[in-house]
Amino acid sequence: MPAYLYDALTARCPKHDKPFLTTPEGRTVSYRELEEGSARIASVLSDLGVEAGDRVAVQVEKSPEAVLLYLACLRAGAIFLPLNTAYTPAEIGYFLSDAEPKVFVCDLRRQKQLAAAAKKANVAHVETLDENGGGSLREKAKNASSKFKNASRGPDDLAAILYTSGTTGRSKGAMLSQENLASNAHTLVEYWRLGPSDVLLHALPIYHTHGLFVAINTLLMAGGSLLFLPRFDADTVIGLLPKATSMMAVPTFYTRLLQHPKLSPELVRHIRVFTSGSAPLLAETHREWREQTGHSILERYGMTETNMNTSNPYEGERIPGSVGFPLPGVSLRIVDPDSAASVSRGEVGMIEVAGPNVFKGYWRMPEKTAEEFTPDGYFKTGDLGRIDEKGYVYIVGRGKDLVITGGFNVYPKEVETEIDALPGVVESAVIGVPHPDFGEGVTAVVVRKPGSKLDEREISRTLDGRLAKFKLPKRILFTDELPRNATGKVQKNVLRSTYQDLYKKAAS
Repeated sequence: MPAYLYDALTARCPKHDKPFLTTPEGRTVSYRELEEGSARIASVLSDLGVEAGDRVAVQVEKSPEAVLLYLACLRAGAIFLPLNTAYTPAEIGYFLSDAEPKVFVCDLRRQKQLAAAAKKANVAHVETLDENGGGSLREKAKNASSKFKNASRGPDDLAAILYTSGTTGRSKGAMLSQENLASNAHTLVEYWRLGPSDVLLHALPIYHTHGLFVAINTLLMAGGSLLFLPRFDADTVIGLLPKATSMMAVPTFYTRLLQHPKLSPELVRHIRVFTSGSAPLLAETHREWREQTGHSILERYGMTETNMNTSNPYEGERIPGSVGFPLPGVSLRIVDPDSAASVSRGEVGMIEVAGPNVFKGYWRMPEKTAEEFTPDGYFKTGDLGRIDEKGYVYIVGRGKDLVITGGFNVYPKEVETEIDALPGVVESAVIGVPHPDFGEGVTAVVVRKPGSKLDEREISRTLDGRLAKFKLPKRILFTDELPRNATGKVQKNVLRSTYQDLYKKAAS
């Protein structure tokens, strides 16, 4: 049996010194070095006792070595577990205890902070890797063999676990199989016409689906190249755009680039396609980008649990506000949230999807998995949408109150739990409010106990360090009581309506 996903990703890769990725500083990792470097790290993992099916948890800064580590896990048969670099030691402790990895690779500068969490979770080995490629993992890889016999893995074996927050309780680990990732990468390569001549400008983080699987998997499968930025910087991106043929981005990238004085049609004339995802792209941003560059952004729709579900067409009309058509092989339907019956074309309902891209379930949560799938195998996305008369899909809301800010998912319950535990707080409600830069701004509405002097600054200071930075409320507002319906449920739709212009006023 072959190493299913690794073989699928590298089947068309050149076996020579063509660059796979190049950094802004001019460092290049060729396809040959990609193969040899991932083999060395796979050898290290094997020496540490990693066997097929073991988990390898990773919380490191973006670097070429981090990409090699991902591929090394595929070659060793390990289940790759990428973790957001913003997660606090307390949050990391939960993931390590839940996933029980054989190895945890963390940033060299955070090793002391995370050592206690790793020890408590009984992690056998803790290795380090920094953004410059240094650390214990790199040192061990230097002396390891550049030849490695890949572990046998089939299409149904797990390739990765990505944690996604829940509306209640702790985060859930979405189990993605080798076929989930291979099939989706193949579909996107064909749908977006990716090939060996493509040069993708990559400024996304690589600990979630967009930057890791949508970007790296597809360009690797296509035999193309990456301009590999450690993070988004508007000046750097503007300088590199003439060397690229495509860019994958979150809406925030486009809103910031639109403010850059050097953005022009001439600057981007070599670009074949701009894509956007991870958060809703405002129709206004779509139109403004087309006016300033001559390019129509290709928006698509995906989730941690499903990879990509839909896409606007490569050829044909890309409609502002729409996420396009279901991808080949993906079945998408809109149903009534209460009765589960299909709704008429144009009506709003809950989006359900099925296909080879849909995950296998939640790690060690069989009841939750069963709850999230229909009897005929469709995954209940929790997103509300509609399909127009032409077949274009529109996302109109989220039934699970998910907030997407700057491309990151924030579930209100997790933030509310921290706020509600503070002295002087009766209760809180966390909502997403339209934000000109981040798509949505995490916003907390708090009811204080009588006589409490608790203010916005004090709550913000207390939350800092307890939650990842992207989860922290951008504003904390106070009210005498939260709006409720007849059954006592907080009406977050009323709150969103009340504060919909909050950040618009701040911007002006």
